[in-house]
Amino acid sequence: MSEFSESELERLDQAAELLFEAEDRLPVLKSVNWNRQVAADFFASDGKELPKPSYTVVDPTPSIERVNAARKLVDGDSPVHDWLNRLADVTRQTADMLGALGTPAFFRHSCELYGSPTTPIADGEHGALDLAVRLDDLLSEFDEGTLKLAPPERFTAVELKAQLDEALPEHFGDMAPSVMVTSDVSAKAAAGKDYIKLRDDATFTDLDVTQLLHHEALIHIATGMNGRAHGRFTVLGESHPGNAQTQEGLAVFAEFITGAIDPRRFRRLADRTIAIDMAVNGADFLDLYAFFREKSTRDAPFEAFESARRIVRGGMVEGGAPFTKDGVYLSGLIEVHSYLHAAIRSGDTRLIKLLFVGKIDLDDLDAMDMLARENFLKEPAYLPPWASDARYLLAYLSYSTFLNQIDLRKVTRRYKSLIASNTN
Repeated sequence: MSEFSESELERLDQAAELLFEAEDRLPVLKSVNWNRQVAADFFASDGKELPKPSYTVVDPTPSIERVNAARKLVDGDSPVHDWLNRLADVTRQTADMLGALGTPAFFRHSCELYGSPTTPIADGEHGALDLAVRLDDLLSEFDEGTLKLAPPERFTAVELKAQLDEALPEHFGDMAPSVMVTSDVSAKAAAGKDYIKLRDDATFTDLDVTQLLHHEALIHIATGMNGRAHGRFTVLGESHPGNAQTQEGLAVFAEFITGAIDPRRFRRLADRTIAIDMAVNGADFLDLYAFFREKSTRDAPFEAFESARRIVRGGMVEGGAPFTKDGVYLSGLIEVHSYLHAAIRSGDTRLIKLLFVGKIDLDDLDAMDMLARENFLKEPAYLPPWASDARYLLAYLSYSTFLNQIDLRKVTRRYKSLIASNTN
């Protein structure tokens, strides 16, 4: 017998639709974006003047009205009710954040939505900043100039598009996302609901092909498609601050499990988290730009500008109020990896596939489990290979679960002389 009557299910579905409409009217990344002229002006000043971005004011009233209407429909006690009430809180906080663009209050709302570099994660004792500092220290010597490896191939955006156009239909069939080469994106690449955009003047490495396929397409785009396919609870197809940590963490984990990440990419994620903490403590845009130029001397100045822009967009270029979203890549990775370890211990691979029913947060899994068991959600149609055939994932996580119990300090002492002779 169903946990929900038909009338209750209809109310919950209606509430989810209202919250979808509310979130859809609050485009966070679009709202905090900078016009490319800002970069042109910055470099015209020889990088000595603070950028002067402007933001389009977002009227939060229609979204707030829908949140209030949704709350009236969510009157009950179950994981599904908890999920929708949490989403209502997230949506209201998002509206408040976009209403505070360019002010110190923006940072406060950003911390509520995305956390800060010091927000405890996983074990409740460590934050993303702890991992970032550790990674930055460990990986500081492993750059392209010091790794004794063949240099990665370099591809233009057009060449990368050709490779993605060939690979995407293998996973999506006729629903394969389109790939566009364009000048209207600041980042090297960006994904939407059914497309991937590549910046026309960017260059890409051999790993970027795999990274874009598994991070952007088989996680971000695929979970959105799965979420929109249920015929109800359309908010499951929507990206929003309430699911950003899990979605980005899952996407970075996908890079790991498919071998699409390298030390430079991993260090870049760490440096962004460190830069957020710098901005919290007063570093302005010029300080952040210098930080990224020093960290990645092989990058073009525009890439350092782009990295610094990501940290202060929507907040204050003068320092003290950054946008904290980029910290969720590491915090989300730890959370997702920890969850997958727990799922493997249970012996139930269904707990892995549950991550792909839509764009969800780990806190939503109880609600998704309830809806799936009631057959109110469809099986996810699009899964990355490592999740649809979890044999390698099971082996990897089972092994690493044991490996985590090894005391690496004792291992280091065992090889102390060998390590010392190769580091002098």
